[in-house]
Amino acid sequence: MGDLILGNFKHLCVRTTLKVVLMAAVIFALLFLLISSPVISPRVTGAQRLPDIIVIGVRKGGTRALIEMLKLHASVVAAHNEVHFFDWDSHYQRGLDWYRSQMPYAQPGLLTVEKTPAYFTSVKAPERVLRMKPDVKLLLIVRDPTTRLLSDYTQVFHNQLAKHKRPLPLETLLMREGELNPNYKPLNRSLYHVHLERWLAVFSVDSIHLVDGDALIQHPLPEIKKVEKFLKLEPQINASNFYFNATRGFYCLRARGRDRCLHGSKGRKHPPVDPDILQKLYEYFREPNRRFFDLVGRTFDWK
Repeated sequence: MGDLILGNFKHLCVRTTLKVVLMAAVIFALLFLLISSPVISPRVTGAQRLPDIIVIGVRKGGTRALIEMLKLHASVVAAHNEVHFFDWDSHYQRGLDWYRSQMPYAQPGLLTVEKTPAYFTSVKAPERVLRMKPDVKLLLIVRDPTTRLLSDYTQVFHNQLAKHKRPLPLETLLMREGELNPNYKPLNRSLYHVHLERWLAVFSVDSIHLVDGDALIQHPLPEIKKVEKFLKLEPQINASNFYFNATRGFYCLRARGRDRCLHGSKGRKHPPVDPDILQKLYEYFREPNRRFFDLVGRTFDWK
């Protein structure tokens, strides 16, 4: 009798173990399918297309603010990051299929935009962009060249601090034997006419819309409405999309019930600069600014 009970008990244990093993195998198989299968998001629809609009520059001119404001419009979708396709050979050699893969998914009728401010100063970018799409719309945002230079230095200054490096003073980088150093890259980036001449050699002036970066910061709505008109977008962006943040000291955005400001790195205070050096910069940029004004057929209130 005892042997019979023991045998039944062993049989029950075996059956229970087999059930547990079978259930574990089923669970493992389901997990494997979930992990190995591509994730299909219901929000990812449409197709990736080459951009209709490119924000070509300038660095520290307000390109991030511009593209964030453009995204307020329901007909515009933007690439998440700066792609650096036309200015980096390593990226350009990957071809247009790779470039397309960096674009957001967009339904028919929507406009795709990407921004890489380094395009403006790239020697190769204008011809490469033209070959990609001759009818592409280009947005160029500029601001006072001295202010832009100081913002450029400020960004590098904080980036080096973040890497636990000791940044060089602006005067050390900017000056050589009492004169401005023409090899200092931020100085060259503010010579707008030099770079714009390259773009106008391959694109008509009607293909490039010029945005006043200083005005965009102080009074964003009128500037972004001009962009809407240039892109032939249905007017949508309005005063309700902007509110002034007194703590940050600039306008933030409001859309679809959500408020957001630009990253904390935007609008950082510039380091103090010797007044004599500032005066040298104002004088240095006076003639280049005049040549830029002649190219674009308008003037800006720059020092």
